Amino acid sequence: MSDLSTSLMMAASGMQAQSARLRLVSENMANVDTPGFRRKTASFEQQMMSGPDQGMVKQGAVRLDRTALPKIYDPSHPMADPQGYYDGSNVNIVVEIADAREAQRSYEANLKMFEQTRKMSSAVLDILRR
Repeated sequence: MSDLSTSLMMAASGMQAQSARLRLVSENMANVDTPGFRRKTASFEQQMMSGPDQGMVKQGAVRLDRTALPKIYDPSHPMADPQGYYDGSNVNIVVEIADAREAQRSYEANLKMFEQTRKMSSAVLDILRR
């Protein structure tokens, strides 16, 4: 496999990983007010194999954030216990916005790498045609 196609595959794997990350962030943001919802996170792992998958990135397992859920006092809420409290969500909207921006920037960087590699391969083809 050529270096150019390997570069394209690496950039594409990075874009896939960041789009998966954005899906988790958007799910977290959508459930910021859902009682009992735990923030979802995922790690990314570099595939350390030799061969065609070397340098690729893949998403690891999705994990639930185990920080304590905040207790919200609202005796009229249907999920409230006898003391009037229920478990809120441990999603912090500011953290999610920062994660979304970071994922967006990483996606854009991988897209730029993809575009540059495509331009280089086009230039190589143009040179070979002459």
